[in-house]
Amino acid sequence: MSRYRSNSPKLLRDALKDFLDDYPHRKRLKRGMILSIWEQTVGERIAGETENIHFEHGNLVVHVKNPAWRQEIHMKRFSIAKKLNEKVGEKIIREIVVRS
Repeated sequence: MSRYRSNSPKLLRDALKDFLDDYPHRKRLKRGMILSIWEQTVGERIAGETENIHFEHGNLVVHVKNPAWRQEIHMKRFSIAKKLNEKVGEKIIREIVVRS
């Protein structure tokens, strides 16, 4: 608790990072952050072709409406996972599983 009390000002991002590091449900929170930035990260077109995005055992599961888009997203899954993990500052996604 003493690390939150200080006489000197602290940047908000640093204070938030300190709080999240100690937050007991940090992974759950970051999973929610990933779901909320999905469209922003993959783009409107891919996001429009996906549905029922959720986590199963550390994997991000994405359901795709069209089999052609399934192949496209499957090929890009590593770069998408890397971008999402970078945006939340932690390796939350182990793998992206694409289902149709």
